[in-house]
Amino acid sequence: MRFRSTRPETAPHPAPAVPETMRSAVFDAPGSADVLHIAETAVPRPVLSEVLVRVVAAGINPIDAKTRAGRGMAASIDSWPAVLGLDVSGVVVRAPFDAHPFPVGTEVYGMAAVPRTAGTYAEYVVVPTLSLARKPLSLSHVEAAGVPVAALTAWGIVVETALAHQGQRILIHAGGGGVGHFAVQFASYFGAHVIATGSTRNLAWLRELGAAEVVDYTSTRFEDVLDDVDVVIDLIGDVADDTGTRSLEVLRPGGLLIEVPTGAWPGFREAAAARGIRCTDYKTIPDGSALATIARLLDSGAVRVYVDRVFDLAEAAAAHAELERGHTRGKIVLRVGAD
Repeated sequence: MRFRSTRPETAPHPAPAVPETMRSAVFDAPGSADVLHIAETAVPRPVLSEVLVRVVAAGINPIDAKTRAGRGMAASIDSWPAVLGLDVSGVVVRAPFDAHPFPVGTEVYGMAAVPRTAGTYAEYVVVPTLSLARKPLSLSHVEAAGVPVAALTAWGIVVETALAHQGQRILIHAGGGGVGHFAVQFASYFGAHVIATGSTRNLAWLRELGAAEVVDYTSTRFEDVLDDVDVVIDLIGDVADDTGTRSLEVLRPGGLLIEVPTGAWPGFREAAAARGIRCTDYKTIPDGSALATIARLLDSGAVRVYVDRVFDLAEAAAAHAELERGHTRGKIVLRVGAD
């Protein structure tokens, strides 16, 4: 007995023409934000399971600014000029094979493999298949570009590391930032009692996102009003007012400190161990299956992304300068190509 597929048979989408060169925001050596400038670079060629994506929008993340300044991933850049950018939302223009999960013409979002390959501050980028998912239907490309790194980081911290659950008390520092605003929403979604620190202007917004308690760091020392916390998600470290060290004072014995910013508090492991507190750092995993789950949450309305500012590709330097001022609510995004 033969069975026939119920899926409609469709011919492969014709592959659009791809130019040899493209506009990219590059930098020739580490420095301040103004080292970023527009240049013509070669369009990358995908190999093996990589997909070539026409970039519509690219998110900006703190790791981009750190790398541009000579920290972050700068030591792993092996050719110049370099193109930054991990976050992408765009359209597939080259797929490895006709029946690929993301055939030509598919709208996708995900994470590029910077600095192993050139980044998303460009008109085209190659992305590993396993680092992609279909773009949430309810989001524009600009909105979707603000999701991957921040949401995957928050997902890995809150869901996979902290194991957020009903009754758990989770303190999230910098709850109004890119990672923070997703972390607040994920922790609340999974039933945790969320406490978020933020500036005065963000307090009401943090409550809207799901925080049960908020602490205005401009007027209140969080250790004066909190105790018996199960998990601290520290997105600041000791670079600002010893936030990391002070967090140890509010964790219960055996609680968990998750220290996210690289190099923000070099001695956190020893300090936590001396207090009988568990601890870990965290690095983002570019997991397309997790992105697909996050896309469903976004499309359902259970989670939302907030894009604070949008800059054109040619304004990448201004976008970095804005990020480094440190007062961004949610995400900053570069608009690269046509929607």
